[in-house]
Amino acid sequence: MPLDVQEGSVEAGLDALDTPVNAPEGSRVRRIAARVLPPVGAIVVLVAIWQALWAAAFWPEFKLPAPAAVWGQIWQLVTSGDIVELFWVSVHRAVIGFAISLLIAVPLGLAIANLRVVRRGIGPLVSGLQSLPSVAWVPAAILWFGLNDRAIYWVVLLGAVPSIANGLVSGLDQVPPILPRVGKALGAGRFGGIRYILLPAALPGFLGGLKQGWAFSWRSLMAAELIATSPELGEGLGQFLHNGMSLSDISMVFAGIVLIFAVGVGIELLVFRPLENSVLRARGLTTSAR
Repeated sequence: MPLDVQEGSVEAGLDALDTPVNAPEGSRVRRIAARVLPPVGAIVVLVAIWQALWAAAFWPEFKLPAPAAVWGQIWQLVTSGDIVELFWVSVHRAVIGFAISLLIAVPLGLAIANLRVVRRGIGPLVSGLQSLPSVAWVPAAILWFGLNDRAIYWVVLLGAVPSIANGLVSGLDQVPPILPRVGKALGAGRFGGIRYILLPAALPGFLGGLKQGWAFSWRSLMAAELIATSPELGEGLGQFLHNGMSLSDISMVFAGIVLIFAVGVGIELLVFRPLENSVLRARGLTTSAR
């Protein structure tokens, strides 16, 4: 075989390896069913096990409610319109707290990743704050700020900022050292290198930190709403859960848990999963959306 033919074959083979291979799309209905049916099936199985345990009466009714009783609580919130207020009070606090945490955590993470003295001095403190349960800050926040939104947001910030900052540091630490050097050789300054090289290169790892930061933000908010209860704060999902405990209404407690869980799953599916898939597809790191 001539040499030029061999070289052409090798180049074609390398191009084929570099080209992302997409799985067959199939029909739209089939793709939607492949995404929807597995989680729905898992929920059906869990509810069936729950119903079987309730019917077997291993625990008294005040410890394990029937699924129908919990659904009745949720349906009552839906028909009365109270569920809108519950979601609004909690979700808008979580979004605002997460946005403020992002504004604080990104510069902090950049400083820790790029300045050795900051990493040695502040890095261990940020990691320690991440391991500290955010609920421990609730009593101090109430004493400092009183029963108001400032106390709630303080707890959310202390829960989310360390996770986001550490996620950014982890993503930046995984950037190949050659990339900043190439950017510097091409004329990128310090801020240009951060904006156009470091942050885009660290984005896949940073997304993991964002997801963890949201999870900590949501958990911190629920802990604060469970403890810091006041008419001035309004009734969020944490307050609803606290009311169920105060009334010794186990079906109300389970309804609150289900609603809190639903918000967490919804944010993951509607926000972070599409964002992660788009970033991975743009970098050729996945062949199809998950």
